[in-house]
Amino acid sequence: MSGLDRAPYLVPDVLQPGLTLVLIGTAPSKISARARAYYANPQNKFWSVLHSVGLTPRQLSPHEYALLPSWGIGLTDVAKRHSGVDAALPAEAWAPEELRLKIRTHAPQLVAFTSKRGASEVLGKATGRLPYGVQPDLLEGAEVWVLPSTSPLGHTHFVLEPWQALGERVGALRSSG
Repeated sequence: MSGLDRAPYLVPDVLQPGLTLVLIGTAPSKISARARAYYANPQNKFWSVLHSVGLTPRQLSPHEYALLPSWGIGLTDVAKRHSGVDAALPAEAWAPEELRLKIRTHAPQLVAFTSKRGASEVLGKATGRLPYGVQPDLLEGAEVWVLPSTSPLGHTHFVLEPWQALGERVGALRSSG
């Protein structure tokens, strides 16, 4: 299937040159796809975590996602044309090369995957070989982080510390730039 034949994105990218950080989700949830907004499930911790670790000055609502570039943050997903939980996504949902092109084009300083599955699909490493936090290799010139999912399905495994470390790293970059 050529790029022209592909279905439209369920939730639009929030990308532009000059971003400090691009947060990369796996795929929109069914709730997010219906709302056409990132992390729209009221049980998802994403927006409260962004605020609590200092990435945003206040807690945003899902429909305010387009405000993120004003704080140097962008959003995208590895699977832009499918929705649902990671395990239910078909093989053709994953678009790692498309994501790599976006990172090359927009050149953020950091990228952070908001789940090990999304990182695994792009980095080509098993999820068990991806520790949370900063990774040793760059992705198209950007420093890479892997973070615990804020999804309700992952609440029992969620830890805030990698998110806090990312918030500190972004804060350091903001103050030096």
